Amino acid sequence: MSVIAPEAIASRQPAGKPIELRDEARRPGMPLLWFDGELTAADTPHAPLTTHAMHYGTGVFEGIRSYATRDGAAVFRLPEHLERMRKGADLLGIDFDVDAAFEATLQTLRANGHRDAYVRPLTWLGNGADGVTVGLDVPGLSQHFMVMTLPTVVHLNGKRSRLTVSPWKRNPASSLPPLKLCGAYINSILAKRESRLRGFDEALFVDEDGYVVECTGANVFMVRGGDVTAVSHRDALPGITRDSVIALSGAQSRPVTHHELLDADEVFVCGTAAEIAPISALDRREFGDNPITRELQALYGRVVRGEESSYTHWLTAV
Repeated sequence: MSVIAPEAIASRQPAGKPIELRDEARRPGMPLLWFDGELTAADTPHAPLTTHAMHYGTGVFEGIRSYATRDGAAVFRLPEHLERMRKGADLLGIDFDVDAAFEATLQTLRANGHRDAYVRPLTWLGNGADGVTVGLDVPGLSQHFMVMTLPTVVHLNGKRSRLTVSPWKRNPASSLPPLKLCGAYINSILAKRESRLRGFDEALFVDEDGYVVECTGANVFMVRGGDVTAVSHRDALPGITRDSVIALSGAQSRPVTHHELLDADEVFVCGTAAEIAPISALDRREFGDNPITRELQALYGRVVRGEESSYTHWLTAV
């Protein structure tokens, strides 16, 4: 199973040529980010308050991870992430250069010296030629691109988590395509906030018919009788980590009801930031030691760090 058609992913090698930094970008202790073609200090103001994306959410992002390997830092499934980002940009009429974004990501990681890092590329719509940005028409607005890298833990990061069914419903794919469109993530923020207020770590979206969709930023798997099942739903993000876990585990992909999830031996979620995170409880249903989840966690950890030769093609050297 592949998230992106193989023919859409060109073979790319990092150029390895460092970009020159402006003197004002070099400040001790201040990380650098890529903004519209150059590296600059992360605390430099970049976008005016009239930016269209700030008012309407007209942007597209990705969550990507780099990992320390014995041969240096490597980015996990970078081409697939950027191809998915391009699909979202196309919907908004943003000209997205995958090859330029590929190189910008590597340049930013090199400039910051980050190995284990979370990578956030973002492309968005800015201002019109006359400075007017209030309105729903987007042709003629300026287009921007940035990359930042963070050597910090984000989201679940593989930790055991308590899950609850959200009273909110996931954006239907018939209204918003399941891509990383900035404005769409208000849906996840509302669900996450509500779950935290009730003492849980994460929220689970279930549709009107009782079928599991996904979590706020992760896809869902269950284990029953030793068999691994990947939850599928048309409203869920076609996760790249999900695709990886299916390849590693041989999981079947199919729709799963909320009741099936409650009857499972193990439940885990996965995503770039979550990695593979075991679920310790789903509302009042407590799960045990999750041995198969732990095995998959260990295997995934070896894969992303280049210790499994069959999957080194998923890694791009920095």
